[in-house]
Amino acid sequence: MAQKVLMKGNEAMAEAAMRAGCRHFFGYPITPQTEVAAYMAKMMPKVGGTYLQAESEVAAINMVYGASAAGARVMTSSSSPGISLKSEGISYMAGADLPGVIINVQRGGPGLGGIQPSQADYWQATKATGHGDFQIVVFAPSTVQEMADYAFEAFDVADRYRVPVMILADGMLGQMMEPVVLPEAIDPATLPAKPWATDGHGHVRPHNVANSLYLTAAALEDLNRERYERYDAIKAAEQRAECYRTEDADIVLVAFGGAARVARSAVNAARERGIKAGLVRPITLWPFPEDALAEALGRGKAALVVEMNMGQMVEDVRLVANGTVPVEFYGRTGGVIPAPEEVLAAVEALNGKVGE
Repeated sequence: MAQKVLMKGNEAMAEAAMRAGCRHFFGYPITPQTEVAAYMAKMMPKVGGTYLQAESEVAAINMVYGASAAGARVMTSSSSPGISLKSEGISYMAGADLPGVIINVQRGGPGLGGIQPSQADYWQATKATGHGDFQIVVFAPSTVQEMADYAFEAFDVADRYRVPVMILADGMLGQMMEPVVLPEAIDPATLPAKPWATDGHGHVRPHNVANSLYLTAAALEDLNRERYERYDAIKAAEQRAECYRTEDADIVLVAFGGAARVARSAVNAARERGIKAGLVRPITLWPFPEDALAEALGRGKAALVVEMNMGQMVEDVRLVANGTVPVEFYGRTGGVIPAPEEVLAAVEALNGKVGE
């Protein structure tokens, strides 16, 4: 039987990444993700890997580009302002069809903001991680166990589709400790070959190039169209969500990550008061789990979106609802975590409206 260990979320992600075959980490310190880098600095040498603290976030993401182009499993991590600095390099990776894993342990913003938990990078992660026509896969764990699970799985998804993958966590999840069962480690030597990698042709195959520059407009258009066919395949195969007590729910709460923990408590409290509430928790923020949400909303009377921001995912929920049910929002921002009682009050108010 697998043994449970008590780990901090940031450290669980780092350990899971190494167990997934990640042997190269390039980063730069910023609160509240610093434990990811600190853990990698301590443990990477023990598995024959490379830990390097770059001179900047810009340098770190370009090192990720280089290691990925050579065929390695590679990761970087940061918190909100640092991800903004990495955005150019993420776009270059997408343009060169390079896999890689990016951890964002969100903090309050905009600007330097604060170091408390936030979910205000939803738009950045799902709509505009960098310039140009591209998407990245975004996982939103809500427990330390999921932080380990999705940090491990992110490398497989990244390699399968040749895309960057982001784990969008927050300062609460990164700093909290919970029991976790870690995935079994794999040997990087057993991973499938990457015939596109720039790892030396040995005079037995054509010369590979990792590049995102195409000066002929028609060639770039063709590449972007092909890339979007891959994105359609991701949408079809990788949508993930957890539905909690939605079978008969009149009020469907929608929340991800740390906010979903609060929303689940509010659902349970609402049920105790006779209100049929349920929760749809998106696990992939891109691709957004439209199918699971549409099914739950089709049975409900109204939706309440709960976020630790001023209202970002709520726009995607409204697109899925398409006017079939009212969609309201409750959020706290600046690093404030909503209390279950606050969310319950919003549920009760919405239930009163739809019950009139």
